[in-house]
Amino acid sequence: MEYRVLGRTGLKVSELCLGAMTFGREASEPDSHVMMDVFAAAGGNFIDTADAYSQGGSEEVVGRWLKGKRREDFVIATKVRFGMGSGPNDIGLSRKHIMDGIEASLRRLQVDVIDLYQVHCWDPITPLEETLHTLDLLIQQGKVRYIGVSNYKAHQIQKAVDISRANGWQPFVCLQPLYNLLDRALEWEIVEVCQNEGLGIIPWSPLRGGWLTGRYTRGMQSLPEGSRVAAATANNWTERWDVYDNDRTWSVIDTLKVVAGELGRTPAEVALNWVKDRPGVTAPIIGASKISQLESNLKSVGWALSDEHRARLDVASDLPGPYPFDFIAKVGGRR
Repeated sequence: MEYRVLGRTGLKVSELCLGAMTFGREASEPDSHVMMDVFAAAGGNFIDTADAYSQGGSEEVVGRWLKGKRREDFVIATKVRFGMGSGPNDIGLSRKHIMDGIEASLRRLQVDVIDLYQVHCWDPITPLEETLHTLDLLIQQGKVRYIGVSNYKAHQIQKAVDISRANGWQPFVCLQPLYNLLDRALEWEIVEVCQNEGLGIIPWSPLRGGWLTGRYTRGMQSLPEGSRVAAATANNWTERWDVYDNDRTWSVIDTLKVVAGELGRTPAEVALNWVKDRPGVTAPIIGASKISQLESNLKSVGWALSDEHRARLDVASDLPGPYPFDFIAKVGGRR
């Protein structure tokens, strides 16, 4: 596995990041430990979790695995924002919640410092200055090495960058967004902001909950039992069937299957390879509930799509923007 620099830092991370959201939930702790062993053996050094995953259980699973390893060999990322308690300050990005959250994450992960600490989503209540100043303090205290952001709009990212720069605080070094062949709205504006301001992009759900694995077909009468999309549909999650059961999705999947067949690859391998090499992307976050899924996903590296295959996927998955993005795209070259 190759390594890439994260944003405008000197931190080198593997070109795939292992997501730990399933650890302690869909994946048992023994299986989770085996997956981290397999990932590390393949050269992976970047593991992403969050305090909200399995109510802190994911961090605990990662921490117990990491205890028997050389800490310096791994880049451990976690997040703060969503609460696990019922108290009024058990959620959000206030100074209190962040400082409580970092101590709890350090304890669960059994580490002295977190390599990458990310805010999990925009907080409409807490002043951004309070959040950013608190994150800077954590770096000064040696509890965090780098900070990142997830699930922010373009103007929110830009505002955060500008506030940090104006105050001399450590900036966000990366963004963790939804990005894959089916979800390309990120390209309308957010990718440009990240590239201009030096934020690496580490996409979550690069296979969109299994939609891009080739497991689902047009006109299916029932969803595979135990599948992510079946669970999403039952629980009203964002990757549920009614959201993606449309002509554009099936056109993307049809093209993906054809390209995969021509290359002798699986649709998942092709979809991951496509997003891995998109402009601005540092490392897609691959998640798995089974060891076999992880082993399959790891086959997405070590090769490259041809320009012709990439172009076919680009065209099939193209997502024209609304106004003013469409207008600017049409007349942007005129003077």
